[in-house]
Amino acid sequence: MAVLKALNLGLAFLLELLMLVAFGYWGFNTGDSALVHWLLGLGVPLVAIVIWGIFNAPNSARRLPRLPRTILELAMFGLAALALVIAGQPTWAVIFIVLVIVNQILLYVWQQ
Repeated sequence: MAVLKALNLGLAFLLELLMLVAFGYWGFNTGDSALVHWLLGLGVPLVAIVIWGIFNAPNSARRLPRLPRTILELAMFGLAALALVIAGQPTWAVIFIVLVIVNQILLYVWQQ
């Protein structure tokens, strides 16, 4: 069981990284100019990193309690999936959100 729990924590980290990739992908595929592509492609993931670091990071002084933190996680993951859909990648969005749901359920059941 310890191995499965460790794999689930690894999946949680991978999903966090994929969330940033999804935001970046959307940003680089949105807008009419190269400047907008770069601003959104780098800016949106950076904003997500700041929000995640303040409210979700394990060592953060402002880490949210479990329920609000889960709501924030689901909102950010949902926005990342929506970004993939808008950027023309609905299949990847579905795969991503299914993995997020499975991961969140296991995080809750195993109290990780």
